[in-house]
Amino acid sequence: MSNHTNQTIARISEIIIDELKLEDVTPETFDADLDLVDEVGVDSMDLATVALVLRDEYGIRIDEDDYPKLTTVRIIAEYIIDKQNSNE
Repeated sequence: MSNHTNQTIARISEIIIDELKLEDVTPETFDADLDLVDEVGVDSMDLATVALVLRDEYGIRIDEDDYPKLTTVRIIAEYIIDKQNSNE
């Protein structure tokens, strides 16, 4: 896995922890492969909030139709990197 992917995963973890106020978790201990809905408890409103922050952070649009596909931090990172690469 590239350094860029690891940095993106760490930043997305920070955003999710901050936005969802996950007090007992740090970006270093947040498992990027946890299912955000089933294992972290993220609901559709939480995901919409995180998507808005990610849009501002990375300058990409996340289509609402894509929300169900974004099940883990690692998948979100890959999605963002793909979107950034397609915009170059």
